Amino acid sequence: MKIGSPEGKLGILIPGLGAVSTTFIAGVDAIIKGRTAPFGSLTQMATIRLGKRTDNRTPKIKDFVPLARLEDLVFGAWDLFPDNGYESALNAQVLSPADLEAARPALEAVKPMKAVFDRRYVKKLDGPHVKSGANKMELAEQLIEDIERFRKLNQTSREVMIWAASTEIYIEASDVHSSLEKFEAGLRNNDPKIPSSMIYAYAALKSGIAFINGAPNLTVDIPAMQELANKMGAPIAGKDFKTGQTLIKTILAPGLKARMLGVDGWFSTNILGNRDGEVLDDPESFKTKEVSKKGALDYIFQPTLYPELYKNLYHKVRINYYPPRGDSKEGWDNIDIFGWMGYKMQIKVDFLCRDSILAAPIVLDLVLFADLAQRAGMKGIQEWLSFYFKSPHVAPNLYPEHDLFIQLIKLKNTLRWMMNEEPITHLGQEYYNEYQ
Repeated sequence: MKIGSPEGKLGILIPGLGAVSTTFIAGVDAIIKGRTAPFGSLTQMATIRLGKRTDNRTPKIKDFVPLARLEDLVFGAWDLFPDNGYESALNAQVLSPADLEAARPALEAVKPMKAVFDRRYVKKLDGPHVKSGANKMELAEQLIEDIERFRKLNQTSREVMIWAASTEIYIEASDVHSSLEKFEAGLRNNDPKIPSSMIYAYAALKSGIAFINGAPNLTVDIPAMQELANKMGAPIAGKDFKTGQTLIKTILAPGLKARMLGVDGWFSTNILGNRDGEVLDDPESFKTKEVSKKGALDYIFQPTLYPELYKNLYHKVRINYYPPRGDSKEGWDNIDIFGWMGYKMQIKVDFLCRDSILAAPIVLDLVLFADLAQRAGMKGIQEWLSFYFKSPHVAPNLYPEHDLFIQLIKLKNTLRWMMNEEPITHLGQEYYNEYQ
């Protein structure tokens, strides 16, 4: 496979200059300046085995595939508040005063462009720093102009857009999403089934750049966007960053299934107090998140294949807005399981996590891998990036893979394939030869 050079600046365009975005930008600055190591990032810290175990070839991923250098990243953002990155990070209260001050120049350099925002889709937020236009197509064209100005001002050679803004109300795919022609007509006609996130995605893809969806919004899960991505040669990936509670589920559930242990019930509740928690306090936005969070267990446990173990699984998810907690989210799980002879057991997990701290390295990996995919000519849905998402995109007529460990194998084997290395199947060649 021929992969274009990563030389030149890579523009990272972010709708939503909030807690996740500012933590990401501050962290990249800290890594570049040597104030921290890139904890949580596969692209920067993980190794990849090549060939046989006896070959002892285990380079770091960043030394194996041609990724953009962190020093070449340039940041741009849109937000419905005019605060620069430093002011926004100060308000988010994720970073310590020392870390915030150290990153202040890098954060202050990011001044958000006016956002495309409609409160009908995010009912708990409102702000003054928004665009106006006669219709949604005009708003999309304004975003395309923003992208072009960003390119010229920063002299970038490539760009990636990653959605780090809020969860929108629940929307199901409809006729306006069924083709690019109908979607563009919907933009001109202000169709209510086209939320703000879709306008951003359309602008990105029309500009020929990758779009990554970090929220559970419908956004690029529609034929119209997939048609546009393939037409423009742009990668798309999503959706909803796999950070706290769902990360734990996709670690524990595969282990329970591997041992053929049954599950009667899985109760999950969250408390968080950041802007995300405030948005999810609205029932319509919560439904979007609930669908994203609940899907993983069904696909991992496969109740139609294992009805004795999982057919009657009762799964409930709750999110509670609790302002005192801020960005320090708590995810609590109670799992009722059973084993030999049907005897009951329980597992309880209390994950005291920091949402933006878990999300920031995901953002880094995704923008670097999306840029790699685009330089490799890999357009459309990037299923190999499922590792990072609660609701992974898949090709039509396929079911998503939610098992974190299978997702990691797929990701690494895709990297091996891109670099003309053999995939790792864990079937030793000596056994393969002997039993043929």
